[in-house]
Order: sequence, then C-alpha cells, then structure tokens
Amino acid sequence: MNEAPSQHHLVFETELGFIAIAWSQTGLTHLALPEGSYEAAEHRAARWSTGAAGKAEEAPAFVGEAVALIRRYATGEAIDFSALPLDLTGIDPFRRAIYAAALKLAQGEVTTYGELADRAGFPKMARETGAALGRNPLPLVVPCHRILAAGGKIGGFSAPGGTVTKERLLSHEGVQLGPPPPAQASFAF
Repeated sequence: MNEAPSQHHLVFETELGFIAIAWSQTGLTHLALPEGSYEAAEHRAARWSTGAAGKAEEAPAFVGEAVALIRRYATGEAIDFSALPLDLTGIDPFRRAIYAAALKLAQGEVTTYGELADRAGFPKMARETGAALGRNPLPLVVPCHRILAAGGKIGGFSAPGGTVTKERLLSHEGVQLGPPPPAQASFAF
C-alpha cells in the first residue's frame, strides 16, 4: 500500500543532530532520525515530499509543536509524542495497531516484539511486529527503538546506523542494555 504523500518537509537542528519531518494537511507522515548534516537530512526528506522544503512558521501548528517536542526530547526531557496528529493513510490495520501500541510506551520504557504484538491484539506475531516496525515512517514519534528482541536483546533496527542508533536512543532515554558495570568488591586502603 502507498503511504500518505507528504506535501512539505522541514529539516531542523537538535542537540542530537539534524532531523527531517514531513506532513500532510492532517498530520505528520514521515520523520528521519538524526543525521550528521543538514544536507543528509534534506536528502532523506526529499524522497518523501511532493513539495518544497517548508519553514516552521509557515507550517500547520502541529508541525511547530512536533519540532518543539523533538527539540525538548533531544535535550533529555521526557516527552510524550502521542498527542501529535499522524497521517497514516495507506497503512494497513495491522501496522496501525502495532504503531498505536508502541505510542503507549513511555520514554525509557521497553518491551519485546512479542509483548507489543500481544498488547496490539495480535498474539504470537512477534516477527510480523518486527517487520511492521521496520517500515515505521515516524520513528521517534512512534518509538520503535523501545522494542527489543526476546530476552531483552537489542534486536534489529532498520534506521540508518542500525542497532548503534537504537542503542544511542535508548541510552539517551536512560535505558542501559547489557550487564551493569561490575561492582567494586572491596576498598583498598
């Protein structure tokens, strides 16, 4: 199925890097995770958009709100993106249900693909859930980075940078994967 065409896009800088978002008149349609340069983010955004790059002050109010929330998230503030309007035109009901379940995860909260499938009403569909999240057009807003493989393993991540990007986002939210650092056994006096 075709996803919602974005009429405009915007690239903006955050403390995490340059982020691109695109939107239709009814909601956000795409988001690119942080890139190292404006040009790289613009290149990714140009693939989704049917219109020219926009300016935040000329965009619908929800775009300005999204930019402000993402910038606050980048500074380390706990942000809930679930109130932002999303345009998921052309996305099948299964993916919509998976994205809706992911949107309910709080910042720093993680779950597994199987648990998320259960929450969305699709038990025993962990692999399909992973595939749906791999096609997530709005990473960060729909927090697919918070979904782990069974046993709390990192799992996959289809965004640029792969699992390194996923680990960075989780670390940014205070989630540490892997064993904790060893405790000091004794004091040497």
